[in-house]
Amino acid sequence: MSISSKAEPRSAHDLEVVRLRRPWRLVSGAVIAILVAKFVDILITNDRFQWDVVWHYLTFGQIMQGLARTIVLTACAMLIGILGGILLATMRLSVNPLVSWVAGAYIWFFRGTPVLVQLIFWFNLSALFPAISLGIPFGPQFVEFDANQVITVYVAALLGLGLNEAAYMAEIVRSGINSVDRGQLEASQALGMGRFLTFRRVVMPQAMRVIVPPTGNQVIGMLKTTSLVSVIALPDLLYSAQLIYNRNFNPIPLLIVASLWYLLLTSILSVAQYYIERHYNRGHHGTTGRSRPQEPQRPRDGQASRGHGLGTGNAAEAGNAEG
Repeated sequence: MSISSKAEPRSAHDLEVVRLRRPWRLVSGAVIAILVAKFVDILITNDRFQWDVVWHYLTFGQIMQGLARTIVLTACAMLIGILGGILLATMRLSVNPLVSWVAGAYIWFFRGTPVLVQLIFWFNLSALFPAISLGIPFGPQFVEFDANQVITVYVAALLGLGLNEAAYMAEIVRSGINSVDRGQLEASQALGMGRFLTFRRVVMPQAMRVIVPPTGNQVIGMLKTTSLVSVIALPDLLYSAQLIYNRNFNPIPLLIVASLWYLLLTSILSVAQYYIERHYNRGHHGTTGRSRPQEPQRPRDGQASRGHGLGTGNAAEAGNAEG
């Protein structure tokens, strides 16, 4: 009778998996939970927030009118900005140096001056041009308008926000167009496609993957930038709240009302941006557009056995050769 001193080897299934200890994760989670609880407690127990006033004015008629003006102003300003940005980006990439220089000068000027200054400038345009006329340059004028009647507060707001946004959108669109591989253009030309058809069917669909994320940020930024029109007395969401708290002397509840509406609109725009990005990422990150981490590919059993068999065969062949 003999006793073996060697332990029997255990398989991988018999090994006990020990979880990695992360004490700092628990500490940081506890600290964050305490801070969040304290913040919620302040919101509830501090009577100076005046939540009853907040709920009363949350759907107040004047607030809802200001909210509608903010949404319309954001949509119209972004439409002007996107269309102007596509035009300016096309001009900037033109082979004509004069056209490219004009687009570059526009982008330089509107990006170089604050949007608040531009809003005030457009609102006071009548001081520089009392009359606006249409006609032949250095020739007869066919129609003439009073600048004070044409440049209303709404027109000044749209011009200030839209023209400024076009300068930023031009750079976003230009970066998207430059991201398309030049071989795609050469292949389209080899197929006999014209420049406009190539731009519409080949360049833009691929450039949208780069254009959409910053454009979504620009839309959210425009939503908040519209609050600047309060300086020219356009009753948007913020200015409507200011008008109310100038009467009832409750600035904090009215500012909370405006902030809640801005947060709601920003959340809706963020969700829309997510789905638009996923749509244009199709084909780049699989069929759904979701980016997933790449898992290492493990060899299949058949491939492993064939590889092992190949190695065995080579060893046998080597042995035969030596023999």
